[in-house]
Amino acid sequence: MFVHPLPDKLKAGGVTFELMTKGSGPPLLFLHAGHGIDAQDPLVERLAAKYRVIAPSHPGFGASERPSWINTVDDLAYSYLDLIEKLGLEEMLLVGASFGGWIAAELAVRGVRRFSELVLIDPVGAKFSDRETRDIADIFARTNDELPALLFSDPEAGRRTFANFDFVSLPEAVSLRVARNREALVLFGWSPTLYNPKLRQRLRRIEIPTLVLRGADDRFTSTDYSRNYAAAIPGARYEVVQRAGHYGYFERPDEYVSRVLAFLSQSRTPRDNVA
Repeated sequence: MFVHPLPDKLKAGGVTFELMTKGSGPPLLFLHAGHGIDAQDPLVERLAAKYRVIAPSHPGFGASERPSWINTVDDLAYSYLDLIEKLGLEEMLLVGASFGGWIAAELAVRGVRRFSELVLIDPVGAKFSDRETRDIADIFARTNDELPALLFSDPEAGRRTFANFDFVSLPEAVSLRVARNREALVLFGWSPTLYNPKLRQRLRRIEIPTLVLRGADDRFTSTDYSRNYAAAIPGARYEVVQRAGHYGYFERPDEYVSRVLAFLSQSRTPRDNVA
């Protein structure tokens, strides 16, 4: 997994994005987690049955360029604004997972009118506890062997997912891709660890219907983290998926898609009743 390059590239705002587009129907922008994105991502595959899914690699990840002036998540958000304007799409569903959920939240607090609904899957990016309490695990202090237990409900399944992270046995092109993803995640999430101290207070600015999904066995963020995230967004819905970890959408992709579709069905019927 995580070895297939994405098929297309598109330049917007001075950045050349690696871009995958799948399916047909209403547009959906999918923002990937910190490991990067693969052309066979199970959530993208299933969402593409109902939507035209647009799934870029963030600047610095995969084969997307990262100009020197892009070095914060704030910069990533503005780069995505450029990409969205270039695509010329309106009424897009915005879905972000983990690190991609952070970027999605940063986009939503800016009051972008091109988005109709927001789905955050185990997002990071905000700080809710006091300064002495860690909300998000320090992934940069963990070894590859420790990651599966943090990210997956079933650590053995996680180990199989991350099995190709052995750089010695990987083809050079794949190793380069994985290394770029790791380097970029460190750049954008190193200090403070995977959050923006100001985002918590800005979440109240999100004005579109929002669903926050948490894997019940997520050990990467604190127990109440995603619940607090949802509570900070006016009218947001919070749901827990059983037998799923932080990367639960790899373990139970059908369940996650089912939750997303049910949320959209209810949020749009009738639209006037949505907070």
